[in-house]
Amino acid sequence: MKACLKVFFILMMVFSLFLTGCSKVDNSSLSAQKKLVLGVVVGNLDDTWKTSVRNELYKLGEESGTEIDIWASNSSTATEAQKIDALLNRKVDVLLVNLVEAKSAASIIDKAQKSNTPVIFFNTEPSLDDLKKWDKAYYVGALGEKSGTMQGQILVNYFKNHPASNGTIRYVMLKGPADHKDAISRTKYSIQAMEDAGLKVDKLADDTANWDREQAHQKMDAFLAALGDNIDCVIANNDDMALGAIDSLKSKGYFNGGKYMPVVGVDATSGALNALNDGTLLGTVLNDAINQGKAVFNLAKVLAKKESPNANNCGFQITDNKYIWVDYKLITKENIKDAN
Repeated sequence: MKACLKVFFILMMVFSLFLTGCSKVDNSSLSAQKKLVLGVVVGNLDDTWKTSVRNELYKLGEESGTEIDIWASNSSTATEAQKIDALLNRKVDVLLVNLVEAKSAASIIDKAQKSNTPVIFFNTEPSLDDLKKWDKAYYVGALGEKSGTMQGQILVNYFKNHPASNGTIRYVMLKGPADHKDAISRTKYSIQAMEDAGLKVDKLADDTANWDREQAHQKMDAFLAALGDNIDCVIANNDDMALGAIDSLKSKGYFNGGKYMPVVGVDATSGALNALNDGTLLGTVLNDAINQGKAVFNLAKVLAKKESPNANNCGFQITDNKYIWVDYKLITKENIKDAN
């Protein structure tokens, strides 16, 4: 009897050790298979350029087994706050935010810091003071003044070969949101580039169209109704607004029978490249959505691993421990292949 009990206890100990060993292997395996989750809030899913960034994030996520959880704020700061709260409550590994308004960054950083969730802003730049609130807050984008300067260069090249009839270039401007840093910079530096090149310019009108094609169409209709054929060119802070202006101009007989008006935009979207090919858009500036998407994704993966980001582990230079800047490129019909 004693011998039987001894054998029984030995077998129980062996079985217990076997279960413990299996449990350790299973936990390790589950840990290794834990999927990285990036929570993303985008201001407007209808925006052509933001859609390109979103598609790039989805593609990179699929390739690497990373979950990309994207929500739209529908250009509402209240909705933006709700979506961010939901993602933080879900305990995503990194929060990615395309701000509706730059001033919202401070409160978002406070929330992210409390949950110890790194946050990356993109396309709408927060203030440096806000980014300095926490060492796990970053921005990925492009320097708006460079895109404005390139728009101005496109127009300089055009008007040197096609001088304005009265010696002064009369322009209208279609602008992005009033508090958007890139919109402000593009508005300023496009004109400054023309003036620095020795051209005389005169602003006939400007208005905000919020990056939107239909709004820009309506604003351009109003410009044409008030100013007629006195406009020499249209400067739009992005391609969707440039295309809206072109829609309006087409309805008034432009781009037909020799009636032409130069229009410039920013982003080099597929619609803009089509307009370059058909001669209705004079030029644009590549705002590299693909590489900005890659920069956001790479930076997020580094931060999720609790590593310090640098050029080696991100693939992009980190400036001032806060920024990744992706260069713009001037695009006209002559070098349209460089936009692809």
